[in-house]
Amino acid sequence: MGQKMNGAEALVESLVKENVTAVFGLPGGANMPIYDALYEHPVLAHYLVRHEQAAAMMAEGYAKATGKVGVAMATSGPGATNLVTGIADAYMDSVPIVCITGQVPTYALGTDAFQEADVRGITMPIVKHNYLVGTAAEIPMAIKEAFHIARTGRPGPVVVDIPKDTQIDEVDFEYPTTMRLRGYDPAMRGEEDAIDRAAHFIEKSERPILYVGGGAVASECHEALIELAERLGTPVITSLMAKGVFPDSHPLALGMPGMHGSAYANFAMNEADLLLAIGTRFDDRVTGKISEFAKLAVIVHVDIDPAELGKVLKTEVGITGDAGTVIRQFLEIVKPKDPKAWREQIAEWKNQYPLGRSKMDHGISPELILKEINNVTDCKALITTDVGQHQMWAAQYCVCNQPRHFVTSGGLGSMGFGYPAALGARVGCPDKAVVCVSGDGSFQMNIQELITGVTHKLPVVIALFNNGYLGMVRQWQRLFFKRRYSGVNLGDNPEFVRIAEAYGAKGIVVEKDEEVRPALEKALGERDVPTVVDFHIEPEADVYPMIPSGQTVREMILDHAI
Repeated sequence: MGQKMNGAEALVESLVKENVTAVFGLPGGANMPIYDALYEHPVLAHYLVRHEQAAAMMAEGYAKATGKVGVAMATSGPGATNLVTGIADAYMDSVPIVCITGQVPTYALGTDAFQEADVRGITMPIVKHNYLVGTAAEIPMAIKEAFHIARTGRPGPVVVDIPKDTQIDEVDFEYPTTMRLRGYDPAMRGEEDAIDRAAHFIEKSERPILYVGGGAVASECHEALIELAERLGTPVITSLMAKGVFPDSHPLALGMPGMHGSAYANFAMNEADLLLAIGTRFDDRVTGKISEFAKLAVIVHVDIDPAELGKVLKTEVGITGDAGTVIRQFLEIVKPKDPKAWREQIAEWKNQYPLGRSKMDHGISPELILKEINNVTDCKALITTDVGQHQMWAAQYCVCNQPRHFVTSGGLGSMGFGYPAALGARVGCPDKAVVCVSGDGSFQMNIQELITGVTHKLPVVIALFNNGYLGMVRQWQRLFFKRRYSGVNLGDNPEFVRIAEAYGAKGIVVEKDEEVRPALEKALGERDVPTVVDFHIEPEADVYPMIPSGQTVREMILDHAI
């Protein structure tokens, strides 16, 4: 017989068994027994948010920065539905989080009871799996399975919905040591025949490209990836989600491809005769017009999710397996290569088509801010971003040489993500400098979490790119809608420094180039609270290069001249 406790206590002890030390959440009527079990818990630290969306995004930031499963909590009804954007974001970016929601009592299910919502039905399309726990005795196994599903195979979110009476009922607690999930057994090793066929195409190629996605980050194969690239002499392109898994400063690194990727990365993909794609899903922001994407290349696609193979592009060799495991399989058989002429061609493109420069008339250069962040932190800061122009500038100019040092919202593109994710990352990595690159539009979507950072003494730096616009939408309206700036003017922005100070945080306004570095040094020197650095950037600065949606390299806009 196990130890007698109620369901809420069994939940908390189950989390401890899964080595959870941080939980992000907000209490309510349907999860009060859980919060009672958390009261002054010696192991589990609870971080009280001011909006449940931020709890899910903090869990994401924690998971992306550490590789561990992040945990978010909310009550029933509106508490649970407020988690949905964060859950969908985690699903799109394959982030391992477990969201635990309170629910109305089992006897009230389906009666439209106060704050009842069908959480299982609502979240079913945006999770790897979800549970509606029927009895207290089911809680330990549900948690064990939830964490296993979240972290294995293609990682992703799992929701555990627990009715209030189930939290109160008594259970003999024993945490399961084994489990059996019928039909769930992700393949790790690639099939040998497919590996051999891929090796054949690698050997024949004269213009190879390694294209690496977020699956390589999840697989923790940083060093093996470098070894493979150096053995093959192959230039490496990394997706937005994989930034840092191959060092940005490595001579073979080409950075990010796609809509706002470097011209030379896009040219390389367009001219390659082999595209060895590992742990990436060929997002539409990368491929553009699919019929014209990498037309000259044999495509070898490695992914742990077999559904991704051939989903977007015709694949010559599809390999189901873990990115790191398959890379090590390649290392066992592929021979050294030296495609010198190909690298020389790419070097010529690099020299001819450097990253686009923003128009500069009335504010600070975004590139200057990001380069000073590199300089002041020695390229070792953990960077999070919100979504928009600043995100693309950060992807272009922030130098990341380690995996899990660039945390952003990719697939869903969730404004409001950056600052909560930064708080979660700081909780998970307390010894690292954490800088959130945000915009004046995105930051206001979760600005209330300044108090979470203040209360818990999380010294995150918010590098706020304040241009008085929803910048990315404005850029599209300038280019494709005849400058009809509809619904994008943020000229009524508040004084961000005063808001920061009202919450107990610090704030600095920066309006001149020479003020950028001192402000960053001051903000990064803060040890107790967040600091908002309000950078007044050029209002109409645009991100270049840019391939218009659904177009090709031939339609790439290289600079602000248009």
